[in-house]
Amino acid sequence: MFSRRTGWDLSENPLALELDRLRAAGEQLFDLTESNPTQAGIAYAPELVLKPLLDLENLVYAPQAKGSLKARTAIARDYADKGIQVPVDNIILTASSSESYGFLFRLLADPDDRVLLPAPSYPLFAYLAGLNDVDVAYYNLFFDGRRWRIDFDALEEAVGRGARALVLVNPNNPTGSCVSAEELKRLNKICAEHDMALISDEVFLDYIFDPHATGCPSLAANTGALSFALGGLSKGSALPQMKLGWIVVNGPKKEVEAAIGRLEVIADTYLSVNTPAQNAAGAWLAGSRAVRAQIMARVKANEVFLHSVIPSGARSFPVEGGWYALIQAELGLPEDEWALELLRKEHVIVHPGFFFDFAEEGILVVSLLCKEEVFQEGIKRLAGAIEK
Repeated sequence: MFSRRTGWDLSENPLALELDRLRAAGEQLFDLTESNPTQAGIAYAPELVLKPLLDLENLVYAPQAKGSLKARTAIARDYADKGIQVPVDNIILTASSSESYGFLFRLLADPDDRVLLPAPSYPLFAYLAGLNDVDVAYYNLFFDGRRWRIDFDALEEAVGRGARALVLVNPNNPTGSCVSAEELKRLNKICAEHDMALISDEVFLDYIFDPHATGCPSLAANTGALSFALGGLSKGSALPQMKLGWIVVNGPKKEVEAAIGRLEVIADTYLSVNTPAQNAAGAWLAGSRAVRAQIMARVKANEVFLHSVIPSGARSFPVEGGWYALIQAELGLPEDEWALELLRKEHVIVHPGFFFDFAEEGILVVSLLCKEEVFQEGIKRLAGAIEK
């Protein structure tokens, strides 16, 4: 009765089951995985979020395939504020970054064609590829002692087996690393030689710790290869409930025109973006500076605290951007078993590294977005458990 593409194992893992048990018992938990800004104690100005929804234009339905010109102009203005010039006509609106991936996989790949994904990266991608009948292969990121870099030997090998697109996450979730200008130059060359497109997931673009130290903050202006930069309100404006994302297309002119034409048909087929979000986008983006500053202060403070208490024998990795941080230690158990024991004994929730396809052992992933008091107590308990 059901398709093979939805033949997932839907049983809960032991970590989820224990979490359900502790919550049902009313136990106090220190959730170091919280990444939802609406649940992380971020202060919003209700009038800035809600007042734009009272626009009388919301009573009129006048769909445009690319999305409303009003919303796309606001997005282009937000890029311009970052020093990135984006033509309004090169922006396609979607309901979310996940839908953006669906559009792009449909645009670029036939069934069973391959896309390349970074490892480690967010586990959602394999599901999105499967739902769009796309095969995946992985290229590795490695830590050189200072920062995470693309393993170009692994990438070249994966490209040699055939691929239609290469996915970047910039800044990466969960390594917090950004693509360098040198890496982008090599990626453009590889894509040009193999007729591949670049898909750059930039939902954390507004949370780069030191923009002056990052050679390649966005691919929205990249012309060296057909490029698709993904953004959205979920992270940039801390409004995941408002469901508005976008694709910025750039690259060689002929390829860009062909891609935009096809994307316009795909978007017109779905017409998924709701009118109120489009009408409010300009106000939300203009008013998001205070929320972004608040989040940056939070994640930077939590990162400093993490580095200050991590015990000897363990290490925390530097973060260039985003909301996540990594800890590596000799755990003495597989990561999933250790995380389960940490939850049982210390009531601390962390992500085991294998959730994100880390090749390295003993990796734990934590969110820097947590409330500072929760983060500090949870990290203290985590550090104590590592020492034990």
